[in-house]
Amino acid sequence: MQKLALFIIFLCISTSILAQQNDSIGRKSNLVPKISLSNDSSTIFKSKKKWLESDSIDMAELKIGGYVSTYYAYYDDETIQQGFVQFPTMAPRNKEFGLNMALIDMHYTSTHIRGNLGLHFGDIAQSVWPQQYNMIQEANAGVKLVKRLWLDAGFFRSHIGVESTQPRENITSSMSLVNVYEPYYFAGAKLTYELNSKLSLQINAFNSYASLVDNNKNKLIGTSITYAPNDNLSLTYNFLTGNENPDSIKTKQQRNYNNFYLTYTSNKILVAAEANYGWQTNSLKKDSTKSAKVYSGLIVFKYQASKQVGFYGREELFSDKDQILTGTTNIGNFIYGTTIGVEYKPFKKMALSIEDRLLQSDNLIFKQGNNITNYRNEVIFCLDLWF
Repeated sequence: MQKLALFIIFLCISTSILAQQNDSIGRKSNLVPKISLSNDSSTIFKSKKKWLESDSIDMAELKIGGYVSTYYAYYDDETIQQGFVQFPTMAPRNKEFGLNMALIDMHYTSTHIRGNLGLHFGDIAQSVWPQQYNMIQEANAGVKLVKRLWLDAGFFRSHIGVESTQPRENITSSMSLVNVYEPYYFAGAKLTYELNSKLSLQINAFNSYASLVDNNKNKLIGTSITYAPNDNLSLTYNFLTGNENPDSIKTKQQRNYNNFYLTYTSNKILVAAEANYGWQTNSLKKDSTKSAKVYSGLIVFKYQASKQVGFYGREELFSDKDQILTGTTNIGNFIYGTTIGVEYKPFKKMALSIEDRLLQSDNLIFKQGNNITNYRNEVIFCLDLWF
């Protein structure tokens, strides 16, 4: 699989270079792209912003980028599952140096078609992506049906939740429990319509809530509304509904999930807040004929004290007492978390951060030597570079 991934990268870059060389002689089609390196120095919340730029561009473009995220993590919880700590996503190995992600990504845009390809390797891909496709972070293609209306299909990074599975797109170096139990990826199709420069609507159909390959004949249906009144503020509402049970199980457990988040960015301040409420039919522990509920929320902020130094913090709350999303992990009524950290950027596309996080659960789910406790302390050091 790794040889195949390297071949795909080589083929795409080689083909694009040849196309650009031919284009220098004379451009015959507006589909032949101008090639450039991805040049974003600030990537916070990048994946949560609207992507309908193709309607306004004059020339096709292929952006090629790379990203490496490394870490060292310390957890006082000694519970290890398949080599990773409990609730693994970012920095999932305890008392080890690790590689969160090595990523090569390509984004193609033109007036009528567009596409994304991201190939990633590392602990995030290994710990949370499905083994069959764990090198593919995203792979999708889109076509403009009419002005402002796009159809995209393939593998997508999740649009649910304010946090991203790329550490550079988050304020913190860890992922909150709020987003750990939301989908990381989807396989399906999206129909997106931009009403104006501030408001976009989307309907989508996916295979599953937490799998690229479907396990039943039903589909996960969703909607999304994004409102961005200005360049600083963005508000998003997402809704998902679907039955996740295999066809062999007759009892229908319809999962409904509401997700709302906002982001605010300025030169000095970055803030994001998220609130979620969901329910699943025939899932209550005390009465399996009734619906069980799950709710969660977070607020995360960053103060940019100077061009190089920023301080950040996060508060999170997650409740799933009927274990709709947590499965065999019984956290009790809730789990609460507090994170503080500092980031240093010696260069525009490099970031070093160190953070401390405390998780407190309603149940005794953490292990420290011979003791079973309800809290976990963690310290994470990250070094990220992108180009």
